[in-house]
Amino acid sequence: MITPSTIEATEREARGSDFARLSRRVAEAGLLDRRPGYYTLRLGLVAVLLAGGWAAFLALGDSWAQLLVAVYLAVVITQVALVAHDLAHRQVFRSRRLSQAAGWLAGNLLVGMSYGWWMDKHTRHHANPNHEEHDPDVSPEVLIWSRRQAEASRGLPRFLGRWQAFLFFPLLTLEGWNLHVASFRALRRPHLKHRWVEAALLVAHVAAYLGVVFAVLPLGKGLLFVAVHQAIFGVYLGCTFAPNHKGMPTLTAEDRLDFLRRQVLTSRDVRGGLVVDIALGGLNYQIEHHLFPSMPTPNLRLAQPLVRAYCAELGVAYHETGLVDSYAQALRHMHAVGAPIRARGSSTGSGSAGESQDAA
Repeated sequence: MITPSTIEATEREARGSDFARLSRRVAEAGLLDRRPGYYTLRLGLVAVLLAGGWAAFLALGDSWAQLLVAVYLAVVITQVALVAHDLAHRQVFRSRRLSQAAGWLAGNLLVGMSYGWWMDKHTRHHANPNHEEHDPDVSPEVLIWSRRQAEASRGLPRFLGRWQAFLFFPLLTLEGWNLHVASFRALRRPHLKHRWVEAALLVAHVAAYLGVVFAVLPLGKGLLFVAVHQAIFGVYLGCTFAPNHKGMPTLTAEDRLDFLRRQVLTSRDVRGGLVVDIALGGLNYQIEHHLFPSMPTPNLRLAQPLVRAYCAELGVAYHETGLVDSYAQALRHMHAVGAPIRARGSSTGSGSAGESQDAA
């Protein structure tokens, strides 16, 4: 996990660097200070909304209206996951143990996602965003993110990569299931700390979730409730992360960038005001978040003008766009990087046709 101590170490190693000077300005503005009032209100509201959703589920009983509850709970659970994200970065509590305990509660028990597994994955992403060799978020396991990956693609990524821009949002309906499965698979890794605690909480989540659903709904409605809930959860969660880096430059070992440029040039901010701030959990200020991961979410908006102006001083490109355009940029990029696969398929098809004509 990237913590305040990690940032301090980076500053010590590069004292006088561009990032160190920006960091001093941000610290002097008080933007790294904790915001306990904000998080008390936010956590309280999310808890009330979650409890209210399950209360409505129990009150409705055997009804098709439960599908609306499934949508509502998917939205609230995504907000819980966004809170878990802030906990992982120690934006809420200074204490590592308290952050971890709260992360287990929010991530494992309420969302059904391994806090330890996700934190390890997310830490590697923060250290090397959009790096083809080091960032697990641009690993070509299912989708491809660069022409280099497209040219080397095999199996499922090659099969999907041809039209992946059109498949992206439909595939997000499976992202919730992917997170649950990956969390349980991570329990087999010996290096996962506290895996028995995480295992117990994940099992408790599944037992409570399925137990409540099928205690109230018959099998058919229950399965449909789960399918809708998990699909909307996956789409919403994916939509909070997709605008941040997808479609921005990817890096390789040949790229030698300092910390500030590595974070800024691979990230994108999203405009939209308070509604977007709430919907994306503050991740729309992705540049500021990547530069200062432990900065409390409400301070990111305040840091944006300072960071933007500093990047202008340095001549570093600062990318910001609207929400809809952020998705459009990501999809255009995904379609463009799939071109080598489409071209390969087209040439193969042409060759086969030519061979058939010669044979005739």
